[in-house]
Amino acid sequence: MKGTHLGEFEELVLLIVGILVDQAYGVTVAEEIEKQTGRKVSLSPVHSALYRLEKKGFVRSEMSGSTQTRGGRRKRIYQISAAGRSALDQVRIMRNNLWNMIPEYPV
Repeated sequence: MKGTHLGEFEELVLLIVGILVDQAYGVTVAEEIEKQTGRKVSLSPVHSALYRLEKKGFVRSEMSGSTQTRGGRRKRIYQISAAGRSALDQVRIMRNNLWNMIPEYPV
């Protein structure tokens, strides 16, 4: 497995893959990012992030069956791996610890 550091966009993509379960492919990931964050993204950075996450072992992919709606083309479906889930858990713990260290400020 390559480096385990997650960039902010990779973390977001990995979270979305986890949310989408068996429906995560480039287009649905981009659409869900926009739906959840209001942040519009093009497919190229989504695909790049998915490829990096797969190299790191955080997601796995397989090709779906062909469909007529896609002109017989198949989709690459992504699923979060156990290592990906563990990486997200570690990031959440680290972020929560940092948030808890912020002192209370008077309003």
